[in-house]
Amino acid sequence: MKGAVLALLLILPTLACAEVPPRQEFSFISSFIQMVAALSIVIGLILLAKYFSGKLVSGGAVTGMTSRHIRLVETRHIAPKKALLLVEVGGEYLLLASSEEGISLLKQVNVIEDIEVIEEPGNARFGLSGLLRGAGKKWRS
Repeated sequence: MKGAVLALLLILPTLACAEVPPRQEFSFISSFIQMVAALSIVIGLILLAKYFSGKLVSGGAVTGMTSRHIRLVETRHIAPKKALLLVEVGGEYLLLASSEEGISLLKQVNVIEDIEVIEEPGNARFGLSGLLRGAGKKWRS
């Protein structure tokens, strides 16, 4: 059923052009209508593909729902398939290790000032050090 509707929609601009008598002069309006119809079909197909691909990737979950209590602050890759994760959960910071075997808790950081800030050249505003500098100002004031 869907295939038949899709085929009809794809053939519709061709049918509109085929109905014009062969001796009739060029009509800008009919060409414009044909172009708008073809464009609307293409845009509709793109939107359908986006909708179904979003459902496929998210596993059927409703998109647009974001968590307000869990936030990934930073990820540092140590080796292939191994990383350190700094996660904020309900105002507490957790240092996690991620590997092929799974995720494990390394340390719970109670106060953000406990973390030693190491400046990286050329990356002063971004990453963990930039976030710590901004959070440190909040804690002091």
